[in-house]
Amino acid sequence: MLPPTHNLLGAYLKERRARLDPAALGFPVARRRTPGLRREEVAQRSNISATWYTWLEQGRGGAPSPDVLNRIASGLMLTDVEREHMFLLALGHPPEVRYKATEGVTPRLQRLLDAFEFSPALIKTATWDVVAWNRAATVLLTDYDKLPASQRNILRLVFCDPRVRAAQYDWNSVARFVVGAFRADAARAGAVSEVSQLVDELCKSSPEFEALWRANDVHAHGEGVKRLRHPVLGPLMLEFSSFAVDGRPDLSMIVYNPATPDDAERIRSALNGQAAKPPAVKRQSHKAKPNAIKSNGRKPAKTER
Repeated sequence: MLPPTHNLLGAYLKERRARLDPAALGFPVARRRTPGLRREEVAQRSNISATWYTWLEQGRGGAPSPDVLNRIASGLMLTDVEREHMFLLALGHPPEVRYKATEGVTPRLQRLLDAFEFSPALIKTATWDVVAWNRAATVLLTDYDKLPASQRNILRLVFCDPRVRAAQYDWNSVARFVVGAFRADAARAGAVSEVSQLVDELCKSSPEFEALWRANDVHAHGEGVKRLRHPVLGPLMLEFSSFAVDGRPDLSMIVYNPATPDDAERIRSALNGQAAKPPAVKRQSHKAKPNAIKSNGRKPAKTER
């Protein structure tokens, strides 16, 4: 029989507790008429009253608080996805974001980056630490392998690395965009407290960063055009798109594609170890192509950086 549509939360809680093994959790297994934990056992593990939990399963008592739902999620040993689903059923919105720092990516994500043979691609955290990249990013952007892990931060590179600064056609616009997008990402991921030390450090070392940070501007990091002065290849124009990593709200992927056939040919030659000459004439700005993949679930603004 399908669960009643008027009490989806109660049906979900009942089904989740039926999956738990009483013996594995230290409860007696004798004289049980149904599989899983009893209601009072879930209440005990969740540190809430048995009456209140019973009412939730029965669809009585009104909407529970986020604190109660988090306790139940712990008591039922819910995964992050299951916890989010429970919040949606109970309150109509996902739980407050809890930022989790990451130390790397899965081999599958790294293989995805490596598949972009002639397009620089990287994965960054909500605090803009670069945690994975491909060979094209090493050649065209930054050789992250040569940097200590603590220095693989995009803001540190933009504001404190003269080489990165010199490579930007319009450093002021890039810096303004980076700070605004960084602020939005950190807040969205619930990482405001995690970035405070980095912000304090950059405010002390860069008056320009301090001024931009105090301006409180925010920007969407969807897609746009990046123009570079490469020391070997000369002027380059790259279209970039940013994508959320499903199941990992702390991570996002950025892919840079050559904006013109000329850019693509010189990048391909460089990555194949062949000599490539910079163009002799200045190119016209190239309009970014629409990407077939939806970037971060929202319509991005066309931004040049």
